[in-house]
Amino acid sequence: MWLDGPNIWTYRSCIEALVDIQELEQFPSNLLPGFYERLTALLPGLVDHRCGIGEPGGFLLRVREGTYAAHMLEHIVIELHTQAGLEVGFGKARMTSKEGVYKMVFRTPDPVVGMACLEAGVRLLHAAIEGTEYDLQAELKVIKHHCDMHGLGPSTQHILDAAYERRIPIVRLNDGNLVQLGHGNKQQRIWTAETSKTSAIAEGIAADKDLCKELLAQCGVPVPEGEMAKSPEHAWEIAQDIGLPVVVKPVDGNWGRGVSLELTKEEDVKTAWPLADKESYTGVIVEKFIRGTEHRVLVVNYQVAAVSRGELVYVVGDGKSTLQELCNQQINTDPRRGESEIFPLRPVNVEKNPAVFLEVQRQGYSATSVIEQGVKVLIERNSNASEDVTDLIHPEIARLCCMAARVVGLDVAGIDLVCEHIDQSPKGQSLAVVEVNAGPGLIMHIKPAKGQPRNVGKPIIESLFPGDANGRIPTVSYSGGDEIDGFGPELTEILEDQGHRVGLACEQGLFMNGRTINKAPSANWQSGRNCLINKNLDTMVMQVKASTILSEGLPFDRSSLAVITSLGSMDGLDEWDILTKEQHFNVMRTVIDLVLGGGHAVINADEVSLLPMKDLCDGKVIWISGADNNPVVDEHVKNGGMAVIYQGESIHFLGNRAEAELRTPIPLKQPPVNLIKTLALAAAGWAMDVPHHLLRADLRQRY
Repeated sequence: MWLDGPNIWTYRSCIEALVDIQELEQFPSNLLPGFYERLTALLPGLVDHRCGIGEPGGFLLRVREGTYAAHMLEHIVIELHTQAGLEVGFGKARMTSKEGVYKMVFRTPDPVVGMACLEAGVRLLHAAIEGTEYDLQAELKVIKHHCDMHGLGPSTQHILDAAYERRIPIVRLNDGNLVQLGHGNKQQRIWTAETSKTSAIAEGIAADKDLCKELLAQCGVPVPEGEMAKSPEHAWEIAQDIGLPVVVKPVDGNWGRGVSLELTKEEDVKTAWPLADKESYTGVIVEKFIRGTEHRVLVVNYQVAAVSRGELVYVVGDGKSTLQELCNQQINTDPRRGESEIFPLRPVNVEKNPAVFLEVQRQGYSATSVIEQGVKVLIERNSNASEDVTDLIHPEIARLCCMAARVVGLDVAGIDLVCEHIDQSPKGQSLAVVEVNAGPGLIMHIKPAKGQPRNVGKPIIESLFPGDANGRIPTVSYSGGDEIDGFGPELTEILEDQGHRVGLACEQGLFMNGRTINKAPSANWQSGRNCLINKNLDTMVMQVKASTILSEGLPFDRSSLAVITSLGSMDGLDEWDILTKEQHFNVMRTVIDLVLGGGHAVINADEVSLLPMKDLCDGKVIWISGADNNPVVDEHVKNGGMAVIYQGESIHFLGNRAEAELRTPIPLKQPPVNLIKTLALAAAGWAMDVPHHLLRADLRQRY
């Protein structure tokens, strides 16, 4: 069961599984001969698991002493995530009311990846118990494939890590890299390194290399001379006109695909043209080759965020090995190279990479050529291999790169710069901006081949959410029994009267900014999420039921206000093995756990079962009570807390803040039929900063 949001177990998304260990209930790990040795041989990384002991080796100590299969499966699944390159670090296994059946939960970034780890974990556990063969590498290959297909790319994940540090809400919008940061009208979106502030016009300019170069030149940014080539023959004519050596590349290419550098021969220029044309929708450009070293300058919000210097990639012959064998021995063994996006560098295949094939062909070699002892062969000129040189860039070169980004209009730009000395003034050296790229890859800055990794996600997030902005809109949850019926629609009306554009997901339906979207019961994850992704809304109100917490999780990570008037009914909760009031309390405490430090929790002080929730709230508690002498309320107010009570046919606001805001009593026309709901509305309005005279008018109109 996929719990996509805060739930009874954790604040973050996880999978909960029912695990029936059957006869293994009678055979803890210490009664399984050879099990410990087989398990640790299969997964030696388990030695780092702390378990409840709190130090490395804690879990394996439990295995030696005796623990049950569900607990061991939990740790196996977590370790499989780790082996696949995913740090999850959370899991639990708890007994249910049925003997031998456990609830096992583990955090995972994606349900498909999580299920792959769970299924592989079950097979591994059986192999360790039964002493059968188990191919761990084959299982990890499948899991990593699912990670590649369903996981986020490294650039996107890096930006999200920076957002999480700022406690900005994160909502994944598709199976790819489209992600929403923030909620409602405070949201921004990213798609890898493109943001909701990235102009489509700017992207179009960056994609059209000829137009981009023309605009840059008009604004004083040095660019290489060149023009469009309609055919291989035309490319050679242009090369002769502008002077050799030249570069042949696609007009709208990216990532260095189809780019051939420092071409000096007619044959090479004509051969390079179809390679570039294959990678382009709009044509091929021939440019003057600029002598120097390639650099990628990442500009965010018109400030330099990171600089990488490219490296030429060579192999050295040994007199025995073919060129491809040398590439495999000297280049592809680099742990930074791999097919997945998580690797900053790609493996070299001479036959399959046209640019590499052309480069070695120009030197008189092929993939099967045996290279003589000590002979160096250039493999790649525009490799992604990079060295971080952020601290070296000269201020004038930095200014030129920022100007280039501004001319194109990109908020996040990858400037491809060729110069002889990145740490010297542009004057007196060969230097040009050869490309401006939208949606640049960040991996070369996150994981440079050499030098200091750069946290480039941080400036991107700062540009989207300046200052203390966190992308949050007021988010209200409410829970209870029959006494809370109708609370959501009434609170929504009060807030809409103040100009709020409210999304409401409750048992009465789904409503957005006064419009009925769905008349069916909508107190569920999907309806709440629909409100949070709607850019037209500035407030969200959601009715939270125990069944939603248990079966789906909640769509919001934190709330600004939680209202709870009772634990509600336990009818139907036995489906999730919730059988006692204590278990019911642990489910419903979730809404209070999620209240922000600057938020409020409105709690019914007349409901004894709710009193312990006060200590669970990170924000401020507002007690409500239908009695004028509730000792819990009296003590709370005495200590500077807030409360709303009913006394003498009026609603009274108590506490220092009430006195400071002149929150005078609100007389009601008649005693309300549902007093607790009325008090909850008054307290919620207070917590949401509804002006007192307007709150007074609203309540008196209703009651």
